[in-house]
Amino acid sequence: MVRFIVKRIGYGLLVMWGVFTVVFILFAVLPVDSAIMTLGQRSDISTEEAVKKDLGLHLPLGIRYINFCNDFSPISFHNAINEESNFYLDKDKYHATTLFHFGKESVCVAKTPYLGRSYQSKRPVLEMLNEAFPKTALLALISIFIAIAIGIVIGILCAVWKDTWFDKLAITFSVMGMALPSFFAAILFAWVFAFLLADYTGLNMFGNLYTVSNFGEGEYLDLKNLILPAVTLGIRPAATVIQLMRNSVLEVMSQNYVKTAFAKGLSFFHVVRKHVVKNALNPVVTAISGWLAGMMAGAVYVEYIFDYKGVGVMIVNGLEKYDFPVVMGSLLYISIILITINIIVDIIYSYLDPKAKIQ
Repeated sequence: MVRFIVKRIGYGLLVMWGVFTVVFILFAVLPVDSAIMTLGQRSDISTEEAVKKDLGLHLPLGIRYINFCNDFSPISFHNAINEESNFYLDKDKYHATTLFHFGKESVCVAKTPYLGRSYQSKRPVLEMLNEAFPKTALLALISIFIAIAIGIVIGILCAVWKDTWFDKLAITFSVMGMALPSFFAAILFAWVFAFLLADYTGLNMFGNLYTVSNFGEGEYLDLKNLILPAVTLGIRPAATVIQLMRNSVLEVMSQNYVKTAFAKGLSFFHVVRKHVVKNALNPVVTAISGWLAGMMAGAVYVEYIFDYKGVGVMIVNGLEKYDFPVVMGSLLYISIILITINIIVDIIYSYLDPKAKIQ
């Protein structure tokens, strides 16, 4: 098991390095002057040059890539004395802890990854992400829970009642759910449940996880604003889980060991619960990990439409304002989360499938 986990972590680090490199190159070649975007329209050449030097944009692309790696890495090397060095250690910027010194001026430190500062708000990107990501994570987790709860139950019932009216109706709705884009579903749900039926549902078309009180009592948690975004995000994965679970249960029920269990006189409920469901969950677990990644991307549209201020709204605003550190930091932050989830899913999959051999 230890060898298996180490290999998965190694693969994850390689994927992370690839994503990191692609993101850097993509934003480095864009024909946008970051110094002008930082200063705004009222700027002069000398000020622009000073900002470029402060951001490290005056350096060659290769040196900028090395600096970017050094900033992003939790363990990095710096020049502890020479402030003109590309690797000068700013302890307030990095929140660094010295591991060891080597040479007269160099130091190796453990630090918080630094993703830069927003061109617009001047705030550290990591600080902004730490505020916004829990909202997006909560939205994605509730959505995937809705998808799992609905999809597994309906998928099992479709397999048990194969070719009945319930099975055909569920398949029809699942096909419609998979064909429905998230952004269109968000607009449709907002219009129907938060506008036409607002008097009955009490739901809002727009709203954040935290709402400012009208009586000057500060912010309070408003979970009601999670309902429509979560249901909207959960429609497509729920439709996929229904079909996967139905087909998987039908396949497992045709296996010889299930027929043997029935021949022993075990009840139908016992066989399905003990022998069928666990073995039928393998493709569902794999799909859920992929859909969790898709939810992070789909949340961009859903959050923007419902004005749910998570990472999705940050990415859209960053793209609109050419705030590249925010967009780059968001992509890298989400990539780390998704790679970690995939590693965990691989471990769970090896547990659920007794035929999977850990190499």
